[in-house]
Amino acid sequence: MSFFIILKCIIILVLLITKAKLNPFLAFVIVSIYTGLMLGVPLSEVTNIIEKGIGGMLGGLVIVIVLGAMLGKLVAETGAAQKITNVLMKIFGERNMQWALMTTGFVVGIPLFYNVGFVLLVPLIFAVSYQYKMKAVYIGIPMLAALSVTHGFLPPHPSPTALVGQLSADMGLTLIYGFCIAVPAIILAGPVFTKMIKNMDAKPLKTFVAETKEEKDLPGGVNSFLSALLPVFLLGSVALLQLVWQPTGAVGDWLGFIGNPSVVMIIALAFATWSIGLNQGHDMKQIMEFYTEAIKDISPILLIVAGAGALKQVFIASGVSAELVAGLQDSAIHPLLLGWLIAGIIRVAIGSATVAGLTAAGIIAPVMDQIGANPNLMVLAVGAGSLLFSHVNDSGFWMYKEYFNLSIKDTIKSWSVMETIVSVVGLAGVLLLDMFV
Repeated sequence: MSFFIILKCIIILVLLITKAKLNPFLAFVIVSIYTGLMLGVPLSEVTNIIEKGIGGMLGGLVIVIVLGAMLGKLVAETGAAQKITNVLMKIFGERNMQWALMTTGFVVGIPLFYNVGFVLLVPLIFAVSYQYKMKAVYIGIPMLAALSVTHGFLPPHPSPTALVGQLSADMGLTLIYGFCIAVPAIILAGPVFTKMIKNMDAKPLKTFVAETKEEKDLPGGVNSFLSALLPVFLLGSVALLQLVWQPTGAVGDWLGFIGNPSVVMIIALAFATWSIGLNQGHDMKQIMEFYTEAIKDISPILLIVAGAGALKQVFIASGVSAELVAGLQDSAIHPLLLGWLIAGIIRVAIGSATVAGLTAAGIIAPVMDQIGANPNLMVLAVGAGSLLFSHVNDSGFWMYKEYFNLSIKDTIKSWSVMETIVSVVGLAGVLLLDMFV
């Protein structure tokens, strides 16, 4: 019964946005209230749950998204993005730009939270798209596929790292197995899949794309890369130190503080304000105008992400995820497929990959000894399931749609299909590895 209620509510959400032309944030709030009532949430708690969902979603994302937008705007307006693009084009050539961006997404995505990597790298996609007249979706999906794979499969990314702990897996082996699965998943969901949608048109937000400058007016290559990718270096260094050294006490506290995504973005933005801003002849007033424009452009995205958080919280508070998977635990299907399926159902119902993965792991962990599954592969199976078919209740879906300025139909045809390919290929890889390890 709950499954049909969720399906009905998602259809209503889509119709309100596409047919009734309702503002997505308003549509999310209305559908969240309706869904809560249909799922039996007490009338007195519905609004509190929605407010908690909005606050919880924005509390973890608003600083990262806003500061990332500011950094992206500065990188674009100062010519740093153009310089990075020029360097990449010289190294890889225009014909291989998809692979260059995909590789960048893979390397960058391992230490980064998905949303940090997204707001950091999307401006680079737009810069290549505008400067070399390439389709933004065609060159962007491979990079986003790489970010998604690292988000679901590879420690020390926060989500798979948490799954390793929950399922008592070995982080080193999980990482090795994850690499074996990640590479084919990215290739199939990236360069191979985009051949089918290579002509999909998109008009991405121009706030991240500046007019082409003369080469002499651009910042240096090292300066451009360092300013744009400083968050990667900081997060990567902290993650490596914590993984290898595992410091405790004051040193551990300081590393944890410096490695917090919000703190990293503040440090990176401060550095970039000087390195490619003030140091390149831009005055503070002009730089602040860049940041103000970035905030104006990013505010609709923040509201949509907040709306998705409200709907997600209704699903969590109603207990619908536990109800949906309760009937699956006693089934006779392969345990790795079971882990993938439980995570996938929660993902489709709730939207959050992290919530789906951790919830599925919490359900699977107590019965790991009984089902006899390899814990390292179970981490990957659950991670793959948590990426299945991102749609209208996922904040990532709306970030992609709004940044790339696509219709819901084209967002599903590109983003949702890409995520599903990553998930299914991940499952196939896990089952294949299970035959040999």
